[in-house]
Amino acid sequence: MQSSLPRDITASIVVFLVALPLCLGIALASGAPLFSGLLAGIIGGIVVGSISGSHTSVSGPAAGLAAIVAAQITSLGSFEAFLLAVFVGGLLQIGLGIARAGVLSSFFPSSVIKGLLAAIGVLLILKQIPHVFGHDTDPEGEMSFSQPDSENTFSEIFRVLTGDIHMGAAIIGIASIVLLVFWNRTGFLKKSMVPAPLIVVLFGALAQTLFARLGGSWVLESNHLVQIPVAESISGVVNFLSYPDFSQWNNPAVYFAGVTIAIVASLETLLNLDAVDKLDPERRDSPPSRELIAQGVGNTVAGLVGALPVTSVIVRSSVNVSVGAKTKLSTILHGVLLATCVALFPVYMNMIPLAALAAILLVTGFKLASPALFRQMWSEGRYQFTPFLVTLLSIVLTDLLVGILIGLAVSMLFILNSNLRRPIRRIVETHIGGDVLHIELANQVSFLKRASLDKLFDEAPRGSNLLIDASDTDYIDPDVLSLIRDFKEKRGPAHGVSVSLRGFRDKYNLEEDIQFADYSTRELQDRISPAQVLEILREGNRRFRTGTRLTRDFRRQVEATAEGQTPLAAILSCIDSRVPTELVFDLGIGDIFSVRVAGNVIGSKSLGSIEYAVSAAGVKLVLVLGHTRCGAVTSSVRLISERKDVEQATGCEHLRKIVDEIAPSIVDGDVEHFAALSEEAQESFVDKVAERNVLRTVRQIYERSSAIRQAASKGDILVVGAVYDVKSGHIEFLEEHATSMATG
Repeated sequence: MQSSLPRDITASIVVFLVALPLCLGIALASGAPLFSGLLAGIIGGIVVGSISGSHTSVSGPAAGLAAIVAAQITSLGSFEAFLLAVFVGGLLQIGLGIARAGVLSSFFPSSVIKGLLAAIGVLLILKQIPHVFGHDTDPEGEMSFSQPDSENTFSEIFRVLTGDIHMGAAIIGIASIVLLVFWNRTGFLKKSMVPAPLIVVLFGALAQTLFARLGGSWVLESNHLVQIPVAESISGVVNFLSYPDFSQWNNPAVYFAGVTIAIVASLETLLNLDAVDKLDPERRDSPPSRELIAQGVGNTVAGLVGALPVTSVIVRSSVNVSVGAKTKLSTILHGVLLATCVALFPVYMNMIPLAALAAILLVTGFKLASPALFRQMWSEGRYQFTPFLVTLLSIVLTDLLVGILIGLAVSMLFILNSNLRRPIRRIVETHIGGDVLHIELANQVSFLKRASLDKLFDEAPRGSNLLIDASDTDYIDPDVLSLIRDFKEKRGPAHGVSVSLRGFRDKYNLEEDIQFADYSTRELQDRISPAQVLEILREGNRRFRTGTRLTRDFRRQVEATAEGQTPLAAILSCIDSRVPTELVFDLGIGDIFSVRVAGNVIGSKSLGSIEYAVSAAGVKLVLVLGHTRCGAVTSSVRLISERKDVEQATGCEHLRKIVDEIAPSIVDGDVEHFAALSEEAQESFVDKVAERNVLRTVRQIYERSSAIRQAASKGDILVVGAVYDVKSGHIEFLEEHATSMATG
């Protein structure tokens, strides 16, 4: 806390200076007493800030509520009746927080949140340009496209461009922007504890005092300055308070207004809370339900003492983050500063030019609507960029609330469209028994997915296998279950589609039923050719490399192979831990015989195992699988190049037999220079020896086994070599060599 205190104090000063004109401007735009806006800022800082769990969010009167506040004051007939509605709305928000309605914030699309941030940035730039040049007819803090002064955002800027400029205010505004940019780009100034906005405000106040002495067109009138209501004495501040009209308790319009305020204020709060959490450099998450309770307490207090309704406000919150606030102490202190200055120093506060404050907000706007944000959203594709852009434009061209609702609606349409186009994960799996369309249902399968699932069923080709997998599903809508049941029992069989089910819960009354083979069966072994087995291994390695491995039910495979086995291939590989045979070929239980020996060399026992696989078990392929960076080959090369006795060098009395089998694959003339080679050249040398060793082992199998030779000559089997690359996971098959040896 101690280390963050200086940052929080300086941040609170800047936020206070920014909040001051915003509170007044929003009250003016709402048609409410000016003091009610200031009071809302004080309550948002002290009351809401104390209860809130957010470290960076700042609450106060919100521009998004201005139109609603104005309409409800007119509808209820008095500001006092409106205060009763604010009180009711606060109680409802407390109830929403206790009911944990804040969890709804988890469903807000990030594209809308980022669109909100960018829109606020664009609005700050557009809305502050007139104030920077002294055109102050529109209240500070007013964010709607159509303004109370009968202008709009763009026509207001056009008036500035056509010459409606106050020279004194313009000089202060432009100089303030230059000062802020210079300060932020100068290392020692940026790191100092003195915030640039405070310097800007002091500069502005001094400049307007100087201009007042110069007189003439340089003088800044009251409409170009902050305008806090000034009481004759401290006790006179109490006279600014208003109180709710409890005699309106039986007026249904009050409760309608209260519900409206509660819903809109809660929505805006949750959206702003998500947005400011994304700005927080420490990426802390704010508890949304606790925030609703804090806002509810704030609004009940606001209704009782005559303040505007409060919400979390993105403008003040973003300023709070940008100037380095670390904890919510900054928020609380900004409320204390508002209360102190409104009560004790209103005259001095009224010396601050709006142009200086506008410069601070304009620079903040450029930070929020940065080009990097637009590039990021564009790179994420149209399903993110379109809702983002629509949210931004809608907020800028309407108002904050309407724009957010439009953005949410468009985002929902994109989500629905995505569900209709890609409702589930679909994978075409090439099992050894044929292709299977594997459909993985999502965790929650709502009725929204029914139409797309029905379309997928209609498109299933005749004679195909289709697996519907609900293993990771917690909920399936009854309409979807009915559709699946009908397709499984009637439509699928009628169209020649074999439908398998997996992972459905007992309560769904859909029993697990697998109608295709995802392991090797006797039927498959009898009808498959050696070339097809080789292609299965090749395809399996491709899936392994690309991360698209088949989804297998190993429990079912264990049960299915308990009574016997009919593997398709026998694979002689090295014992190296980096080459797990079943994994690199994406195979299941019962698909292959696996023989492993260091250096994948052939001996009488390993050859006997392979003969059994061919003659007794009926495998269609014998594969010798070597690999790069082979430890057995490397050791053999080193021992031979250094002319060392194997047993003496290693202490292993049986290792000589492995080295003797590898030795014929080493070229004597080359091995003498092995030690002098570079590390890269040594690795390449070993890999070439490993490949020659694979081909030699293939040749040895042919030469030493008449049973295998006869089966190969009849075309019943293939004996093939392959090399696995431990860097890439790719397997290179050496088929040409195998063919020449079989026919030679």
